[in-house]
Amino acid sequence: MTASSEALANSVTIDDVRAAARRIAPHAVTTPVLRNTYIDRLIGCAVFFKCENLQRGGAFKLRGALNAVLSLDETEARRGVATHSSGNHGNALAIAANVCGIPAYVVVPSNATKAKVAAILENGGEVIECEPTLAARERTLAEVVARTGAHVVHPYDDPRIIAGQGTTALELLTSTPNLAQIWTPVGGGGLCAGTSVVCAAMDGAPRVIGAEPAAADDAFRSMAAGRIVPQTDPRTIADGLLTSLGVHNFAILRAKDVRVTVASEAGIVSAMRLLWERLKVIVEPSAAVPFAAMLENPNLVSGDRVAVILSGGNVDLKW
Repeated sequence: MTASSEALANSVTIDDVRAAARRIAPHAVTTPVLRNTYIDRLIGCAVFFKCENLQRGGAFKLRGALNAVLSLDETEARRGVATHSSGNHGNALAIAANVCGIPAYVVVPSNATKAKVAAILENGGEVIECEPTLAARERTLAEVVARTGAHVVHPYDDPRIIAGQGTTALELLTSTPNLAQIWTPVGGGGLCAGTSVVCAAMDGAPRVIGAEPAAADDAFRSMAAGRIVPQTDPRTIADGLLTSLGVHNFAILRAKDVRVTVASEAGIVSAMRLLWERLKVIVEPSAAVPFAAMLENPNLVSGDRVAVILSGGNVDLKW
């Protein structure tokens, strides 16, 4: 490991996550952990579902956004915050900015889920639409920042975001100890990286398994290649997992020996419906990806107690 990659891998510590937990506590929800006997029998062990779909804003993203915004000094905060997002991070940033009484500017791709865009607007964010490519998102964000002077809060490749997302696992392990594994979705990698930082610091060190759609498998390919392999033309129902793995996140996942696996499109839909039917909660496709990967890769399930982080529930129920 080079000095630069080592620095990236150590950019977030368990102390950062604990500080984030204290910072966001007045504003974030302590989400429940659910179980289902049918699913336990199906998997062959006790499965614990951490329901971040019941977080404010409908996703774990609020944790990172709150930590990032509440970490700004007064001068930075006064100009507002800006980001690009397919929906959940943008909504989270709008909520966090509203908490602090500052503006939030969110660049959104034209193909974003309408329910997610509506939520950003409802929470006071200003939506700026762009073409559905990473280049267009970054170009439009740069234009917004030039116009407003807003502070950019990256959706996932930011130590403040990673530390905030790590509070999900910290909360989970406090309420549900002695887990052998924690499965998380992987898009940009903030949740998976934050989870791995927390798990590595705990007695017993639960193994972290990241999961992504087979049709958007840049993290899987990156971990195999030992370098970041950019996302190219992802086509998946899991719209929250379309982004490429972040630089900080990749370094952390490698350093923490996180395994990444994939799930098929049919498996994602099937897993989502199973969660709706059995847990009686609404999850979006991205949140169902780890459970789908678990069902399709039963050989990877290890231990008597495993957990799945259900990352969000912002789905357009009209489909």
